[in-house]
Amino acid sequence: MYSVKEPDPGTPERKSSEQVTLEIDGRAVTVPAGTSVMRAASDAGVRVPKLCATDSLEAFGSCRLCLVQIEGRRGYPASCTTIVEPGMKVRTQSDPLAKLRRGVMEMYISDHPLDCLTCPTNGNCELQEQAGVVGLREVRYGFDGANHFKQAEKDTSNPYFDFDPAKCIACSRCVRACEEVQGTFALTLHGRGFESKIASGNTDFRSSECVSCGACVQACPTATLVEKSIVERGQPDHSVVTTCAYCGVGCSFRAEVKGSEVVRMVPDKDGRANHGHSCVKGRFAWGYATHKDRITKPMIRASIRDPWREVSWDEAIAHAASEFKRIQAKYGRGAVGGITSSRCTNEETYLVQKLVRAAFGNNNVDTCARVCHSPTGYGLKTTLGESAGTQDFDSVEYADVIVVIGANPTDAHPVFGSQMKRRLRAGARLIVIDPRGIDLVRSAHVEAAHHLQLRPGTNVAVVNALAHVIVTEGLHAESFVKDRCEQPAFDKWKAFISDPRHAPEVTEEVTGVPAAELRAAARLYATGGNAAIYYGLGVTEHSQGSTMVMGIANLAMLTGNIGRPGVGVNPLRGQNNVQGSCDMGSFPHELPGYRHVSDPAVRALFATAWGVAIDAEPGLRIPNMFDAAIDGSFRGLYVQGEDIAQSDPNTQHVTAALEALECLVVQDLFINETAKFAHVFLPGSSFLEKDGTFTNAERRISRVRKVTPPLAGKADWETTLALAEALGYPMHYDHPSQIMDEIARLTPTFTGVSYARLDQLGSIQWPCNETAPTGTPVMHIDGFVRGKGKFVITEYVATQERVTRRFPLILTTGRILSQYNVGAQTRRTANNTWHHEDRLEIHPHDAEHRGVKDGDWCKIVSRAGETVLRASISERMQPGVVYTTFHFPGSGANVITTENSDWATNCPEYKVTAVQVSPTGEPTSTWQRRFGEFSEQQDALLPQTDPPPR
Repeated sequence: MYSVKEPDPGTPERKSSEQVTLEIDGRAVTVPAGTSVMRAASDAGVRVPKLCATDSLEAFGSCRLCLVQIEGRRGYPASCTTIVEPGMKVRTQSDPLAKLRRGVMEMYISDHPLDCLTCPTNGNCELQEQAGVVGLREVRYGFDGANHFKQAEKDTSNPYFDFDPAKCIACSRCVRACEEVQGTFALTLHGRGFESKIASGNTDFRSSECVSCGACVQACPTATLVEKSIVERGQPDHSVVTTCAYCGVGCSFRAEVKGSEVVRMVPDKDGRANHGHSCVKGRFAWGYATHKDRITKPMIRASIRDPWREVSWDEAIAHAASEFKRIQAKYGRGAVGGITSSRCTNEETYLVQKLVRAAFGNNNVDTCARVCHSPTGYGLKTTLGESAGTQDFDSVEYADVIVVIGANPTDAHPVFGSQMKRRLRAGARLIVIDPRGIDLVRSAHVEAAHHLQLRPGTNVAVVNALAHVIVTEGLHAESFVKDRCEQPAFDKWKAFISDPRHAPEVTEEVTGVPAAELRAAARLYATGGNAAIYYGLGVTEHSQGSTMVMGIANLAMLTGNIGRPGVGVNPLRGQNNVQGSCDMGSFPHELPGYRHVSDPAVRALFATAWGVAIDAEPGLRIPNMFDAAIDGSFRGLYVQGEDIAQSDPNTQHVTAALEALECLVVQDLFINETAKFAHVFLPGSSFLEKDGTFTNAERRISRVRKVTPPLAGKADWETTLALAEALGYPMHYDHPSQIMDEIARLTPTFTGVSYARLDQLGSIQWPCNETAPTGTPVMHIDGFVRGKGKFVITEYVATQERVTRRFPLILTTGRILSQYNVGAQTRRTANNTWHHEDRLEIHPHDAEHRGVKDGDWCKIVSRAGETVLRASISERMQPGVVYTTFHFPGSGANVITTENSDWATNCPEYKVTAVQVSPTGEPTSTWQRRFGEFSEQQDALLPQTDPPPR
C-alpha cells in the first residue's frame, strides 16, 4: 500500500563502535551503544507506538505513547529517550502498557476535530494510524475538548501550506524541525495542557521568520500543517525519486504523483546531499513546469520583427540545420557555435558539445560557468590538479573552523546553509569574509567570530594578508608543506608572502579590514583545528577571480587543511549542474574530463569514438562570440537552456550581438529574454520530464528520473539528437543511460559511473573508477591529483573599475532565498509572494547623503548604462557599497555591469561596478522603457495557444 509518510524508527541513529546486547520481548538484540530502546526495537522488527518521535529529530519524549517496561525499573519510561544498557530486559507489550497507551490516545482524540473523512490527510495520518495501533475504539471523555481552538482561525497566509490549530496535538515536532533541521527558530510552543499551542511569533506564517522550507509540514503527524496541493488534489498514488533542478546542492526528492499529475515534492530521507531536508524552491516552487507560459510547439520566423509561426518538429529542426549549413558555407566553419546549459542534464550537455565539435566541426562551445565558476576550474586545477571542490557536504560536520568567503549559503544554498548552521550551533567557529552582512554573520543562535567586511575588489589583498600572518607568526603546517607540496614553488611563494607589504597593517587602507581583526581571524583559521573554506561567486566574479581561488588553495595547503573530513576548499556552485556542464567538456579549450583540445592523444581518443576529426584550436568563449557577432564573423548560435540576454554583463552589448546573428536557435521552456532575439524556438523539457543525471557542488552525480511525459513531446536530449542528424551527423542513443555509458568510456573520472551503479548506490561522487568504485567523498587524501601541491604567487592587482567623484559607490550583486538565478522558474511560482522585484540595498549614511528614503525610486548610473530600482535602506551594507539582485529582467541589473572580467577565464566582474545613486521621480530608465516596449512587441508576435495541461 502506498504510504507518503513512511514508518521510521523514531529517533536519529547514534553511531558507536561499541556494541550492546539487550533483550526485547524475549529476543536478544545487539545494537551500537547510545542507541535508544525505540531504535533497538525497530531494528528487531518491533514497532513501538509513537507520535512525537521521528528519525529526523532528536528524541523528545512528550507524547508518552512509546512507553515500555524495563525489568528492575519503576514506572514506564519513554522508549525514544531511554538509552540501551547491557543486559537490559524490555517489554513493549503488556496489559498495563496497552491500557496506558489507550488512555494517552484518548486524551489526544478527545481534543481533536471529528472530521477524519474530510481531512486532507485521510488514510495517511499518523494520529489516525496510531489510534488503530493501540486499539482505541471509543473515547470515554466525550469530545468536549475537541476544537478547543475553534475560535482560532486557520492560517492560510503561506502560499504553499495551511496551518489549522484545531488539529494540533502539541507534539512540538514542527517546532523542533524548525530548530534542529532548518535552524530558523520561527515557531514556538506556548501554554500547557489543553492551552498548549504552536505560534509563529505574533504574526501569520507568511509574515513570520518562517522560510517555507517545509520541514514543519514534513514533521507534522496530523493535518495541522498540510500542503495546499494535497488539499486541492488529494493524496498521491505513487512516487518517483529524482533530483532538484535548482541550486548546486542537488537535493533528492520524491516526486509524488496522482495519475500523471505531480501533487507534491517531498525531500528524500535517503538523499545524500540533503538527508530529507529541503528549501522553499525545491520543496514548493515546481509549478513552473506546467505554467501557462510554457511553449510546447516549435516555432520559426525569418526576422525578430516577424510573428512566430508554429511548425512541426521536423520542419523546425530542418530549418535550423539548413540555416547553420548556409551560414557555414557563406562565412566559414567557425561562424557558428553553441552554448550548453547548467540547468540541463550531464547527458544533454555532453550531446551539445559533441554536436558542436562533430557536426559544426569547431570548438565554439561554452557554458554559463564562464560567467560564474570558470575561475574555480582554472585556480584549483593549477594548484591542486583537479577542477572541483575537495569535500562532500557532510564533511562540514567535522569542521572546527568554517570560513565563508563571498558566499551566502542561507540564501543561495539553503539546505547546506542549514547543515552549516547546525555545526556552528554545535560549537564550530565562523569567519565570514564578505562586503555585506549576510545572515550567517548574526542570526538565531549563530554569530560569526569574525566578520572581515572588506571593500569589493580587494579579496586577493585580504587572502594574502591572512597568509602573511600565518607564515610570519610561524603558524603554518611545515611537515604537510614539506611532504605534500612542491618545495621550490613554496620557497618562492613564502618569500613573496613574507614581504611586509602584505601585513594587515599595510593592507588595511586598501581592504578596509582592521588589522587586529584580520590577524585574529588568521590565527583562528591556522590553529583552531579542522578548518574548511566555502566560497561562492563573491570570489570568482572578479577581475582577479582565478588569482583569489589560487590564494584560497595556497591558504589551505599552508595550514594542512586538505585531504581529510572537516577541511578543504569548497566552491558552492550556483546552478544545479554547473559542475556537470564543466565536467562534460563545455569549454572551448577542453574536451570532457578537462582535457585540452591541443593534446593529440586526447583528440585521437574522441576522434575514434565519434568518427570525425577534432579541431586542435580552442574555439570562441561567450564574450568572443558576442564580439565576433558584432564584427560580422560569427552568425549562428544554438543556445540550450541559458538566458544570456539577462544573465551576462553589459546587456546592451549582449543584445546588440544577438540582434546581429542571422540564425539564433533557442531551446528552452519559455520565451526568455534571449529567445526574443531568436529565429527558431525549440521547446525544452523540465527536469520532471526526462531522464539523466546532475552533478552537484560536491561532485555528486545523482539520477534525474522522468516523472511525467514531456509536454512538447521531446526531452532535450532527443531534440539535440534530431538537430545533429539534420546536420548530417547522426548520433545513435535510445536512452540517456547509453550516453552516460559513452561518457564513462571516454572520461577517466567517470569510468565506474553507470545508471545501474547509480541506482544501486543512490549517488556517486567522482572520481569513480577502479581505485574508487563507489566514488570519492574527500579528495587529495594521500596526495594531490597533480602530484605535489603547487603554491602560486598571487599578486594583488586593483580592478580597473575605480570609484571616482562621478561614480563614488561600488555596486555588488547577489541572490535571495525565494528567487533563483534569472528567475525564469521561480518568477512563475508563488515565490513572488516574498520577493517580487529587485531592490537596491543602501547604507543609511549613503541614503541620507543623497536624500533617499526607504522605498524611493533611485537612478543607478555606471560607465556602462543606467537603470532605476526601489531603495531598501539596510545596515547590512557598509558605507560606500550598494547591492542588488538580478532575478527580474526588467530591473536591468546587468545593464549597468561592465565588461571587465577575470584575467584568466573572462568570468565577468559582476561584483565590482562603480555607480552613482540618486533619487528620481521616474520609475523607469530609458533602457527599461525600451525593454518594456520591445517585450510587449515580442509578446504580440507569439501565437495564441492554449496553456499546457496541468
